[in-house]
Amino acid sequence: MAFLDKHKSIETHATLLAVLSLVVVAIGGIVEIAPLFYIQNTIEKVQGVRPYTPLELAGRDIYIREGCYVCHSQMIRPMRDEVERYGHYSLAAESMYDHPFQWGSKRTGPDLARVGGRYSDAWHVDHLTNPQAVVPESVMPKYSYLLRATVDGEHIAQIMSTHAMVGVPYTSDMIDNAVADFAAQANPDGDTSGLEARYGRVTLSNFDGQSQLTEMDALIAYLQVLGTMVDFSTFQPDPTR
Repeated sequence: MAFLDKHKSIETHATLLAVLSLVVVAIGGIVEIAPLFYIQNTIEKVQGVRPYTPLELAGRDIYIREGCYVCHSQMIRPMRDEVERYGHYSLAAESMYDHPFQWGSKRTGPDLARVGGRYSDAWHVDHLTNPQAVVPESVMPKYSYLLRATVDGEHIAQIMSTHAMVGVPYTSDMIDNAVADFAAQANPDGDTSGLEARYGRVTLSNFDGQSQLTEMDALIAYLQVLGTMVDFSTFQPDPTR
């Protein structure tokens, strides 16, 4: 009872309650922030994670421009229901080259963190062109105009240079060959050796099935890489982190 009486005196004294609350919050903040000053990197490096190719990067910009992030998160939480539905929980390293990252909690549609490789390119074309033809109950708008919007990667080197300024490890070789790599990824019958030498494992495809390179190609290239960089059959988390 004596303890409860003291607790009551704190709750009924506005100034004392405010001061003690500030002290508790300050201690909690120090406990969370102070360790960050003693480690070199807060993100565990994971084998396989690479910068986006020029075409994937352009597709990501289209994804953001069209507001896809408003209805689809890219963050699988380490909870049983999420892992069973979407796959392995998201790693910070998977978003280390995203500016801005596409995490979130809003899901009018499913999480897309592991959508890469789950559906064919043709499925994505059909789904983006007329979502209701594929998923009748979908409220997603139609993006058929992406099939008619041609792209040539004219400014992709400058965009990559900007990302390099904030830490994305694009090399001068990657930037110098950006336009060629942009076109090569959507032309699997062409010379893709340079692209693969610079980026490693890359999905090569005429994504929208048309002769011209379009925004649909770029967007599908981005969707097809999501969640595919890390081999989770061999991934072992670092127990020291």
